[in-house]
Amino acid sequence: MVNLRVDGSMRLGPSIAALWHDPDVIDPTVLATLATFSLMALTDAAARSSMDPQRPPTLDGRVPLVIAHRGASGYLPESTVEAYQRAIDLGADAIEFDLISTRDGVLIASHYPNLAITTDVASHPEFASRRRENWSVDGEVQNGWFAHDFTLAEIKTLGVIATDPERPQQYNGKFKMVTLQEVIDLVKAESARLGRSIAIYPETKNPTYHRELELPLEDKLISAIRAAGWNSKGAPVFVQSFEPGSLKEMRAKGLHVRMVQLIDADGYDFKTGDLTYNPPFHRPYDWERSGDQRLFKDMVTPAGLAEIRAYADGIGPWKPYIVPVRGQLDDAGNLKDINGDGNVDLRDAVTGSPTSLIEDAHKLGLFVHAFTFRNEDRYLASSYRGDPRAEYLQFFRLGVDGVFSEFPDVAGASTTYRPPTVPGL
Repeated sequence: MVNLRVDGSMRLGPSIAALWHDPDVIDPTVLATLATFSLMALTDAAARSSMDPQRPPTLDGRVPLVIAHRGASGYLPESTVEAYQRAIDLGADAIEFDLISTRDGVLIASHYPNLAITTDVASHPEFASRRRENWSVDGEVQNGWFAHDFTLAEIKTLGVIATDPERPQQYNGKFKMVTLQEVIDLVKAESARLGRSIAIYPETKNPTYHRELELPLEDKLISAIRAAGWNSKGAPVFVQSFEPGSLKEMRAKGLHVRMVQLIDADGYDFKTGDLTYNPPFHRPYDWERSGDQRLFKDMVTPAGLAEIRAYADGIGPWKPYIVPVRGQLDDAGNLKDINGDGNVDLRDAVTGSPTSLIEDAHKLGLFVHAFTFRNEDRYLASSYRGDPRAEYLQFFRLGVDGVFSEFPDVAGASTTYRPPTVPGL
């Protein structure tokens, strides 16, 4: 079926999302029949998308954005040119990446300042003396090698490794870390080659931490965006951060692109269905340092959203802020191990009633980009029956404006909007 993308272009893809019914009762065999309806709708889908009053329930009425989380990181080591290229090839609308700084002040893409997590630095004897013990990153004590102790030239000698041990490992050490400028150059070249707009979606990672190292991120990011000719609200750029102060600073310094306040939590309380808030994921680190005792959950209240609206254009909440999950209890009040694997985790949980967060944000003109969507069973509540497309379907039906996905092909295949006109469905 033809997908009308956020930038107004169109793309062909399977119509996995065509039913838009309640994913809590999805039968995977029904999903498999959707190809038939895709073929019937192929020729008139574009007209229906633009004319049908039952448009996607997003803020702007367009198909949700597919944001490749650290690239196609479900397939290749994250935050590499290869992962970004694969994401583009799979149809991603935006390339998401975190920014940290080298010792010589160059912004590079990495989710972790600790290079021991993302690279093979431990196998480089020439850097053995730079290992740090009990080093604090946003209050979390870590051991390893940290990017601020390395120049860009030194970092370019390291090989990137997969951060998830249950994902493909055969590419470990083969790819290099990349700079912000290299990502911009790739996206510009690929947008021109493909004739479609691809956005960048950088995050200022640990901005207070970097500021205290005298390696602030904000000015360099602003300069790069201006140099690219992208400093406008309509540019293919979204800038995100967990720290409000970082976004506010960039806005005050004249950055006009769309900005996104990220909203996190520590984990799940499967007994209650609530989220947990333990350090360092309980509040933005700039709030922590300033003594502000509010938690991330205070951002999703009416007052919190109104505050965000003063400096940002959208929010990026963790998924359970939109669709809570809860474990199942036995007669004694103990959590049940539904799948019998000896652990009680997300696979034993069921989805609860959706919250009003998307609706509340939309009322204030804030778009909602939810994170993070993955394919593996261990990341899916039991309600989705092992099918990641069922999770996408639920969030798209609720009106989410975009999804951070590590498998952008699966996300993209689930974005086609079609009202439930098929008899009996």
